[in-house]
Amino acid sequence: MTGTAARHLYLTRHGEAAPDESELTDVGRRQAVLLGERLQGSPLSVVHHGPLPRAEQTARLIRDQLDDVPLHRSELAGDYLPYLPRREELPRETADDTLARLSRFPADERRKGPELAEAALAHFTGPVVGDEPRHELLVTHNFLIGWLVRAALEAPRWRWMGLNHANAALTVIRYAPGRPASVLVYNDTGHLPPELRWTGFPPDLRPGW
Repeated sequence: MTGTAARHLYLTRHGEAAPDESELTDVGRRQAVLLGERLQGSPLSVVHHGPLPRAEQTARLIRDQLDDVPLHRSELAGDYLPYLPRREELPRETADDTLARLSRFPADERRKGPELAEAALAHFTGPVVGDEPRHELLVTHNFLIGWLVRAALEAPRWRWMGLNHANAALTVIRYAPGRPASVLVYNDTGHLPPELRWTGFPPDLRPGW
């Protein structure tokens, strides 16, 4: 059935995680709480989160700042490679490095990821059925956020790469009937003090200001 009302999809990457990724750091927990405080008053109907501890812990800390918003664990919100490009799709000058980097991921992840990514697009995006707009938060990982933003912009499928998201930053995409998707907010860290921003980025990608 075709959607008849707008969906607002709020996207965030989990808070900063410990080196073994088994839990959030103190910084990551503070980031999650501050994002939850920012979202107070938002008409969220659900908080979706991936199955890994760093995503689930972030989602719970955000939800603790909200009123009666349910949590929903989803494999589709997990950490996986959403798309593996062919050489001919990529810019010639970066193709070798890109393919070499992707080849280092486990074979099982490279096999399962694209199927999960297509299912995530079907499940989390597009207008919704009914008369009322729906607002949903998805607590996930860098790759899936890049994949969903790429799709909203109708960019080439390989272009999920290069769209980096800081820990606990906020992105919002609006899907309205009869209109192209709109990226309303991207990688916004305005709710975080300067010392908590840009974690999750390699040093060479962090702004110099």
